[in-house]
Amino acid sequence: MGDRRSFIAGMLAAGLIPKPTWADVGSPAFLSAGKKPDGSFVLCGLCAIGQITFEIPLPGRGHAAAAHPILAEAVAFARRPGTFAIVLDCTTGLEKARLSAPAGRHFYGHGVFSADGDLLFTTENDFNAARGVIGVWDARRRYKRVGEFASGGVGPHDLKLMPDEHFLVVANGGIETHPETGRTKLNIPTMRPNLCYVGLDGQIRDRIELDDHHRKNSIRHLAISPDDTVAFAMQWQGDMTEDLPLLGVHNLVAGTIGFAEGASVHLMNGYLGSVAISADGRALATTSPRSGVLQIFHNRILMATNLLADVCGVEAMATGFFVTTGTGLVIPPSGNELVHPISWDNHLIAI
Repeated sequence: MGDRRSFIAGMLAAGLIPKPTWADVGSPAFLSAGKKPDGSFVLCGLCAIGQITFEIPLPGRGHAAAAHPILAEAVAFARRPGTFAIVLDCTTGLEKARLSAPAGRHFYGHGVFSADGDLLFTTENDFNAARGVIGVWDARRRYKRVGEFASGGVGPHDLKLMPDEHFLVVANGGIETHPETGRTKLNIPTMRPNLCYVGLDGQIRDRIELDDHHRKNSIRHLAISPDDTVAFAMQWQGDMTEDLPLLGVHNLVAGTIGFAEGASVHLMNGYLGSVAISADGRALATTSPRSGVLQIFHNRILMATNLLADVCGVEAMATGFFVTTGTGLVIPPSGNELVHPISWDNHLIAI
């Protein structure tokens, strides 16, 4: 048996035995965390028509995940502020590795792989220094931490790989927190959210700050189209008497920034949960679980408003938008709803 194991290990190391890919787990289109009726938590794969392709137990509530671009492997992040992330083999459901945030840090619930899948990047809070950090982990070496660099702001939440695959865009929410005070926001009067474009080597390419009128709009979640258009969803931290837009669009190449007027503080109860953008950059969708609202825009003009209880997850497909809710609904672009006995958590992650 020992010789057989050594032989197989040698074959794997030499790359002679193919490793499982997403096709081996039903070719899911998305990942989503959720909660089952018995109170347990899971990470699931969802196919393009909304059926579950796999279900893996999690030790606690998940937030988002990162899908390996090739292998059937996912990193599930704890709900912020979390100090662990779990690397899962989606073919077996087994834990392959566990990421622990360094001392004085916690994760913010999001991460993304490099285009080749060799590196994982994670948003983190260096809470004693009140600064954001991007952690770098080597997936080829059981996710060993191999570096870090500044996120370019405070409170980095979501991050995405830009289409050229050489740099990231980071949603620096601008909010300072510390574990000693829980989720208390410590710097609202002085907060400065930004979009930061940073190379995989940590070099900042550009940083886009909101003006004074919008600076209490915490930039939280991102979606990107192939033409470098970045849609960003925000959460308002100011006086609710104001009614500012919560959905913005920026294009680094064109140097333009704009807002979609329909997704407002009042209508969305100050809170956007997720955002998605079509491949051509023209159609946008955003959700607010607090208000139970899904909105669809075309060229930043509001085209449809749908009331859906506890709606949050949304992603773009070629034929429209794919949506999930905390009530168990899965709505593919066809509109043929499915209901699963799972309360879907905040985010859908496209594979």
